[in-house]
Amino acid sequence: ELYLKGERIKNRMPGDAIERGIAMVPEDRKKDGLFLRLDVKNNILMSSFNKCRKGLSISKMLEEKYVDEYKGKLDIRASSPNQICKNLSGGNQQKVAVARVLNSDPEIIILDEPTRGIDVKTKSEIHRLMSALACTGKAVLMVSSELPEIIGMSDRVIVLHEGEMTGILSRSQATADKIMELAVATRRKEQNGGQ
Repeated sequence: ELYLKGERIKNRMPGDAIERGIAMVPEDRKKDGLFLRLDVKNNILMSSFNKCRKGLSISKMLEEKYVDEYKGKLDIRASSPNQICKNLSGGNQQKVAVARVLNSDPEIIILDEPTRGIDVKTKSEIHRLMSALACTGKAVLMVSSELPEIIGMSDRVIVLHEGEMTGILSRSQATADKIMELAVATRRKEQNGGQ
């Protein structure tokens, strides 16, 4: 179940979530996060073409404005906005996937394994961006299996085991030992016959 501002909501289609200000960068950027055969420009604008409308037509000037803004903010390295996404490096593909989500102006941003398979420099840039978003009042939910990333980035850690919440830790409580203890707590309980 999903609650937003105390109200239970159902998102039947991705557009429903986007209208409510909820956006997600999925774990598998190639399969679910990008249109690899489209260019950088169309990927960045995909979730927010309405922002570029002037009457019944699309404003090329607004398109350029938003593409340039996110290319700059995320330091997307592409030969041009017309470069096809499948020809970008993994780190730049991830940045384009993040830019697409941010360009929809979400209030709640879900990042599923945002730094998996990218280089250290890009990882640092994504972390810096996440912190900046949180400072502007956006809710940033990061799903990660990397303990150093969880401990270094999180204000609050919710530990799950097989879909069941096993604990909530504040930043000061979140140590590698405590997180691992909660992550395996359910398994131990099951092995001990539920005691």
